[in-house]
Amino acid sequence: MSKITEYFKETRGELKHVIWPSRSQTLYYTLIVIVLSVVVAYYLGVFDFIFSKGLEIIINR
Repeated sequence: MSKITEYFKETRGELKHVIWPSRSQTLYYTLIVIVLSVVVAYYLGVFDFIFSKGLEIIINR
């Protein structure tokens, strides 16, 4: 039980060293993640469509 208590004490001490982002930074970084996710999803969707149409042409010959 003392190891668990020591772990939580050390964790609490380490959290005091963390520099937390501001609200505006958090919103900005969240927006970046959302935009990049949409761009990557679109990119992958386009290539999936191209490859599936190409495979469909090859199979139907």
